[in-house]
Amino acid sequence: MLNLHRLFLLHELRRLQTMTAVANAHSMSASAVSQQLAQLERETKVSLFAQVGRRVVLTDAGVQLARRAEEMLGLLETAEAELALAQGEASGLLRVASFQTPMIALAPAAVSVLAERSPDLQVEMAQQEVDHAYEGLLAHDYDVILGEDYPGGEHRVRRGTDREALLRDPLLLVLPRSGPWAEVSTLSALADAPWALDPYGSRTGTWARTYLRQAGIEPHVRFATPDPLLQVHLVRTGHAVAFVPGLIASEHLGGTRVLRLPGQPRRSLYTAARAGAARHPSLLAFRAALLEAAGTLTALEDLDSLDA
Repeated sequence: MLNLHRLFLLHELRRLQTMTAVANAHSMSASAVSQQLAQLERETKVSLFAQVGRRVVLTDAGVQLARRAEEMLGLLETAEAELALAQGEASGLLRVASFQTPMIALAPAAVSVLAERSPDLQVEMAQQEVDHAYEGLLAHDYDVILGEDYPGGEHRVRRGTDREALLRDPLLLVLPRSGPWAEVSTLSALADAPWALDPYGSRTGTWARTYLRQAGIEPHVRFATPDPLLQVHLVRTGHAVAFVPGLIASEHLGGTRVLRLPGQPRRSLYTAARAGAARHPSLLAFRAALLEAAGTLTALEDLDSLDA
């Protein structure tokens, strides 16, 4: 019988392309990965790999077996989810990866809900940006991740994953309470303002720069940081202006002036899990707790709007 762990490594080689990448993803040495895959090849009695230059690539038979391995791994997770569902209550360990703002605004409330309703479920959370979180999900390091899409950005659902919408989050402008930028009423008036933005190339940073350039503004980025709370602090102390997500607006924007942006752009937040685990009771309980936490957020109804 074929070894499931070796089949998983074959699947990972197809996904990640190199032995070194597989080794790095799973805290193994490249030689250990190579030995396991060589053993799989001996077990199958079929050539699964070919040497092309300095790289090892999958043969047609290797690609086909890797595809079947992906199917088997998904079926195994589905079977585990069905068995867990038959047992009833959510329990065990659920490993979660999330970027910063949901961890600030949603995670504490969601964990509190789970502590009350699913006391046998242990949740471990790690802060990860979306792309790294997805890699960890596909490598089975995490069971569920929180992700985000921005207006105009790529909205790609990864193969083999189950994605569920969480909320639509308004993107807002924060200004200092005093100083030259305090009383601004149009976006164009910020053409010369110092900005605190996420780094260039990040999802948030790309959206922010694109949005400003479409408004005819080439932003002077005085502070490049992915930390929204630091951005808000820089605004509060009069050193910059910034964009922030509405998710943190109700509790973390004191001492600033908050405005809706022209066009009222929003980002989309979602959860993603491997498709085979979509009906696992632990995942269902976590997603329900997140939705409940999102429902308790303070509505942003009384904000003034910025003109173009």
